[in-house]
Amino acid sequence: MTQKKLTIRDIQNWQGKRALVREDFNVPLDAQLNITDDTRIREALPTLRYLSEQGAKVIIMSHLGRPKGKPSPEFSLAPVAQRLQELLPAIKVHFEAASLSENTQAKIAQMGTGEILLLENIRFEPGEEKNDPELSRRLAALGDVYVNDAFGTAHRAHASTEGVAHYLQPKVAGLLMAREIEALSTVLNSPQPLTAIIGGSKISTKITVLENLLDKVRHLVIGGGMLFTFLKAQGKAVGNSLVEDDFVDTARQLLGKGAGKIVLATDVVIADAFKADATSKTVAVDAIPDGWMGLDIGPESVAKLQSILQQSPLVLWNGPLGVFEFPAFANGTRQIAETLAQLTEQGLSRTVLGGGDTVAAIEQFGIDPKRYSHVSTGGGASLEFLEGKVLPGIAALDDASVPVA
Repeated sequence: MTQKKLTIRDIQNWQGKRALVREDFNVPLDAQLNITDDTRIREALPTLRYLSEQGAKVIIMSHLGRPKGKPSPEFSLAPVAQRLQELLPAIKVHFEAASLSENTQAKIAQMGTGEILLLENIRFEPGEEKNDPELSRRLAALGDVYVNDAFGTAHRAHASTEGVAHYLQPKVAGLLMAREIEALSTVLNSPQPLTAIIGGSKISTKITVLENLLDKVRHLVIGGGMLFTFLKAQGKAVGNSLVEDDFVDTARQLLGKGAGKIVLATDVVIADAFKADATSKTVAVDAIPDGWMGLDIGPESVAKLQSILQQSPLVLWNGPLGVFEFPAFANGTRQIAETLAQLTEQGLSRTVLGGGDTVAAIEQFGIDPKRYSHVSTGGGASLEFLEGKVLPGIAALDDASVPVA
């Protein structure tokens, strides 16, 4: 399946058309229902501004949290509508608290061109996560063109991400979705030598990514907790470090297939307990004492990785290199985050960062995501894309070869 899709820029005339847009406004809220991080809303603004400026009526669908198919006040998108209006002061933003009612159709008919209507949390509808055809048809009736801009949910076949696309034509990518597809496709298809840094705690969640990347990389750096499963596969004693014993054989097989490509740490920062104030020290990877656990890569390993990165024109980074939530064990992740930002700014590397904990780490370190070439908004979606899987929300969109009416 081609990953190049039609986008909102391929529609010749938006004037007066109803753009039914799926966004990912699943933002964190505090106890008072205030938004604590509006990054996902800001990432959607280029798509929404473009559609508004082109004279479309913009109807937005999104989910927030897990309300289990029924209205729950704590999961209302009302705070998102308010924030959206603050971020787009020149555009009228409406909120529809009773989505999919007869009143919704009337509200859309009365909207001026360029205005925005945010529907209430789509997961208040019991058919959303079941990809119910009837709900998909009811959603499709609200628009003339379907736009999916929610990469973070593209790996889910839900009514608003996949089902609705069967009942609307054309169906195109928003600017954020197009950027995500382009950046991650570059990682998988670029002729440039690729260095992939894959971290995180468990090999079981990354095994398919590792296998898919192995024949595409010049260097495959293994970090985070799953490093110790690989070290154990080499016959090293790892003390109380996190190990998935069921995957030691898998790690051994990958080391065989990836000989000369897979890069493991040579030293680690270890602790006598899994806590922020644990006693810690740096040792070689073959000198971890019983009762101690590895929680970060050591300075020698950081220097080795920095040397590799300085010769890497294309870098994928998915998953932290240590327990970055504890300051004493954040150095490896922080140093590599800063190195990649500098290489990007110097024009020496194109850097693509996976979502989830990688994004949480750079946020914790106060590093501006704009210092990288691309920071994915999708955790699970970016992983599945890198695994080579077909993402339902992307597959449902028109390929770039499809003529636009």
